[in-house]
Amino acid sequence: MIETILFPVLSIGGLSLLFGALLGFSTKKFAVKVDPKAKEIFDMLPGVNCGGCGFANCSVFAEAVTENKARYNGCPVGGPSAAAGIAETMGITSSTFEKKVAFIKCYGIDYNIKRNYIYDGPKNCVAAAQLATSGNKSCTYSCLGLYSCKNACPYDAIKMVNSIAEVDRLKCTACGKCVAVCPKNLIEIVPDKAKVRVLCNSRDHGKLVRKNCRSGCIACSICLKLCPSEAITIKNNIARVDYDKCTLCMACVNKCPTKAIQMMV
Repeated sequence: MIETILFPVLSIGGLSLLFGALLGFSTKKFAVKVDPKAKEIFDMLPGVNCGGCGFANCSVFAEAVTENKARYNGCPVGGPSAAAGIAETMGITSSTFEKKVAFIKCYGIDYNIKRNYIYDGPKNCVAAAQLATSGNKSCTYSCLGLYSCKNACPYDAIKMVNSIAEVDRLKCTACGKCVAVCPKNLIEIVPDKAKVRVLCNSRDHGKLVRKNCRSGCIACSICLKLCPSEAITIKNNIARVDYDKCTLCMACVNKCPTKAIQMMV
């Protein structure tokens, strides 16, 4: 009786030891070598795994930096402190870190916009955008103000003001999570120093824009003609600012007839 029980126990124990030894051997044999610098870089990162760097998570970004597949200052959340530390670890010279922020390309506040109907659905922009006229606002390109970007922001940098989203530049880390969830493609990441911006994303012609929104860009080209640095172009019926060329002369801001171009503070 004892032999009947003992044999299976010894057999299982022996197999466990054998498999354990094989597992340990294979772990060492086929282990992927990781640059020790990657661990140092990872420890400097915020660890939020937001994807703002363009990689799946902080660990992958850290490895990419050591393999020269990512820039040392590619983490928008870590900011200048993380960039400086990573540059020192990699033995390279750190340049000035350019802060970026999310920008909502719309000024369809309650005063400027019309309502097609009363929306009484879930507070979700994606759901509302699938309804008739792509939402209840007269401009089909307008911010719906239903909290999708606000709920996606891990830093509480977005709030709703007069039915549109507004970004707190001091809290924003340019992680890009709001960009990914906006069904209207209204949000883009821009340099924080780029203060002159077009608060409109409508592709409609001028007459239709005027009908739908008081503050929409009507592509009148006044800004284009006045800009001394040729920083403005008109594409798809909307003015666009080249932030690298803009000198903040304010000519376009002062003369825009609909106030679609504004100076951000």
